[in-house]
Amino acid sequence: MAIDPPETQIVDTYRVACDGGEASALGHPRVWLSLSHETGFVECGYCDKRFVHTDFADKDVKV
Repeated sequence: MAIDPPETQIVDTYRVACDGGEASALGHPRVWLSLSHETGFVECGYCDKRFVHTDFADKDVKV
C-alpha cells in the first residue's frame, strides 16, 4: 500500500498555524510554525504538512 506524500500549502506569511486539517481524521493540537527566511518553508512536526512561502514557491525547496 502506497502512502500519499504530505500536503504542501503555499502561504504569504512567515508564521502559520496547523491543526492537521483534513490531513488526518482526528487532526492534532493547533501549533504555530515560523517559516525559515533562508529556505522559505517549514514542516509540521505532527502531520508533516509543508508550508512554503510564495517567494520560494517556484524554487526547488531542499529538505
